[in-house]
Amino acid sequence: MGLAYNVYLNAKKIYGCKNCKTHLADHDEIISRNFRGQHGKAYLFNSVVNIQQGEAGERNMTTGRHVVRDIACRQCREVVGWKYDRAYESTEKYKEGKYILEQELLCLVS
Repeated sequence: MGLAYNVYLNAKKIYGCKNCKTHLADHDEIISRNFRGQHGKAYLFNSVVNIQQGEAGERNMTTGRHVVRDIACRQCREVVGWKYDRAYESTEKYKEGKYILEQELLCLVS
């Protein structure tokens, strides 16, 4: 396998890893700000970059049972949120394939 290069976003407002400032997401990719994670407020994103995905597993969450996987910053390996692989409730299906980033673990990158 070759070298993995980081993706650098070109946007007005970019969220990065609080630990190492690696670009993670474009502000315009936010679907919802009405989420909570282990560290408080969290955002649902359509897409993110420069992450590594952990193993999928079932978790019981506030909105029901989901299959999710932790996502970590590719640069420093800090867990920054999770990805929804599957939602069992029909009202939660819109989350499938989307990403949660926790606000406390993010910083604005200029």
